Amino acid sequence: MPAVRVDGIEVAYDRVGQGPPLVLAHGATADARLFRPQTEDLADEFTVVAWDEPGAGRSSDVPPDFTLADYARCLAAVVEDVDLGPAHVLGVSWGGTVVLELYRQHPGLVRTLLLVDTYAGWKGSLSAAEVRSRAEGAERMLAVPAEAFAPTMPGLFAGRPPAEAVRLLSVMSADTRAQSMRTELTVMVEADLRDLLPKIEVPTLLLWGELDARSPVDPVAHQFLEAIPRATLVVLPGIGHLSNIEAPEPFNRTVREFCRAHS
Repeated sequence: MPAVRVDGIEVAYDRVGQGPPLVLAHGATADARLFRPQTEDLADEFTVVAWDEPGAGRSSDVPPDFTLADYARCLAAVVEDVDLGPAHVLGVSWGGTVVLELYRQHPGLVRTLLLVDTYAGWKGSLSAAEVRSRAEGAERMLAVPAEAFAPTMPGLFAGRPPAEAVRLLSVMSADTRAQSMRTELTVMVEADLRDLLPKIEVPTLLLWGELDARSPVDPVAHQFLEAIPRATLVVLPGIGHLSNIEAPEPFNRTVREFCRAHS
């Protein structure tokens, strides 16, 4: 298992395949295992790197004062550790917010951006009422006793999720650490990266599930499309928020074609 240390925090990641680097950043209550359908399929053409963000999976816990810039700094260290030059960097949901901050801090590490069912932070993409509702729901979830903590994120799928996806999400959810999740959600509530979007100069793929209920195509994906100069929007019909595991074949095909065109 490769890993890199950043200010005492160990950040673990998986690395498979050969070719141009493709770095994958997962969302909340998940870890590198979220990307098994991508690491298994895309490693024939790319060096696929899937991290466990700080506070998730095999990586160290985060302190309560950890910031979005700190998450991005750790992701930059992973890209540098892979040592293959600028990477195609993909972020799903909350992971896309981290990827955007990575671009703000280290644009030279990013060959292309692939933003999947994501946000410019909750504050940057959702209404104030929706942000309050999600924050209150998160507080209720985090307030339960440790032995009863079972994080859930409703609205991840458009229809009945694949059985394997349910199993995988259950395993990752059981491994979620409440304090690290509290820190992450606090960052997400306050994040607003709208100012960055017009400054993005690299080719950017916006990959969305048509029926994403957590980050709707309209208005969120359209917000990105209007603001980012070199953005292309691809919508996967009938698919929800976790498009990479609900529809891995069209998802992987779209990612492959985009990265191949810009490698």
